[in-house]
Amino acid sequence: MSLKTIFENPKLTLAQIINMSVGFFGIQFGWDLQRANMGRIYENLGANPDQVPLLFLAAPLTGLLVQPIIGYLSDRTWHPKWGRRRPYFMIGAIVSSIALIFMPHSSALWMAAGLLWILDVFGNIAMEPFRAFVTDKLPDSQVNRGFIMQSMMIGLGGSVASALPWIMNNIFHLTNTAEQGTIPENVKFSFYIGAFFFFAAVLWTVLTTKEYPPQDVDFKEKVKESNKGFGGGASEIFHALRNMPKRMQVVSLVQFFTWPGLFLMWFYYTTAVAVNVFGGKDAADPVYAQGADFGSLTLAYYSVVTFLFALILPKIADTLGRKTTHALCLICGAAGLISVAWVHDKNMLYLCMTGVGIAWASILSMPYAMLSGSLPKDKIGIYMGIFNFFIVLPEIIASLGFGWLMRNVLHNDRLLAVQLGGGLMILAAVICYVFIREPKKTDEVLASKLEVEENRSV
Repeated sequence: MSLKTIFENPKLTLAQIINMSVGFFGIQFGWDLQRANMGRIYENLGANPDQVPLLFLAAPLTGLLVQPIIGYLSDRTWHPKWGRRRPYFMIGAIVSSIALIFMPHSSALWMAAGLLWILDVFGNIAMEPFRAFVTDKLPDSQVNRGFIMQSMMIGLGGSVASALPWIMNNIFHLTNTAEQGTIPENVKFSFYIGAFFFFAAVLWTVLTTKEYPPQDVDFKEKVKESNKGFGGGASEIFHALRNMPKRMQVVSLVQFFTWPGLFLMWFYYTTAVAVNVFGGKDAADPVYAQGADFGSLTLAYYSVVTFLFALILPKIADTLGRKTTHALCLICGAAGLISVAWVHDKNMLYLCMTGVGIAWASILSMPYAMLSGSLPKDKIGIYMGIFNFFIVLPEIIASLGFGWLMRNVLHNDRLLAVQLGGGLMILAAVICYVFIREPKKTDEVLASKLEVEENRSV
């Protein structure tokens, strides 16, 4: 076991925690903009509903490799001026913003899919180190607050981004319909605004937040080890994967069944509202366009719920425990997704999305809080990258296999796909409640330490 210096991070003020989290506002702005609109863009460019999952495939396949590699590299990066994680924030933000600008000018499916691939790769480069950033900067007593602040920024960024197409049409009167093969004006300008906020928010965090030098005394030796090349890095990543702490294994399984519900919502929800709730036909139909814009607006609403619910989530978790809180929140999200199919009044979609917003607030914080204390401090970046495997893998499986299921079993019914996502979220809630073992509060620190040192269940 390597020696470490005894160093407790100083407590930060609320303003400092906000500054270090603002970058996540921009990153989530980019994510939610593409999540709310890519299904619509693909169908505008001529894709059938069963083709949509496959068009999302390249990004998660690359993310599967990018996330642990960026975690590994950022653990071994240090520059006196730029720090450890901030160089990755900046590189990711620059390239992602460029991809957002070009996305609405896609003239073919392959171009839109390629730009989505670039956006996801460099979005992951910007985002992945942010989780480790919280652990780097904050003392243990403020880690939960750091993750909750990220959840609030995610909710705020997502709400504005998802509402932009509706705002561009209803307030600025940009057209929301387009001929087949082109993108509506309200979507185009939404992506331009998204590019600005992605870059500006990350730049704010980079310029207002400093990083501490690496705490472990053998950091230089680790850097020398990393200079052995790809083989050395791959070996360490696989070693960490084989030796995941027991609690991380179970929480990862919860993630594995949680995220398909979200992906199926992002694949199909907006177009399902346009077709199944509003009765639209295709991208050239004004009714379809009105429905798609309204679907995006309700996605914005669930992000507002996420922002507000994040304010009270720590109190609930303190009272009920993290696993019970997370399981209940997942049930709320599942109820929201399943009930969409029974909506006849469009305004009832806000009630459905309330459940999704509650679940999203928990998904963004509780799994990471449940991991708190169980991961080796000198390998936080690698383990956060590995943890993201269990977000990316479900998207890959959905992209590869769901097209067949959509075509042959669900008969291209978008609402059935959304409901199936809700069912998987219920399964995740059951696994969370039954199999995650929470230590008593008095024993939590000791148990976490034992898990790291002895790799045993807590």
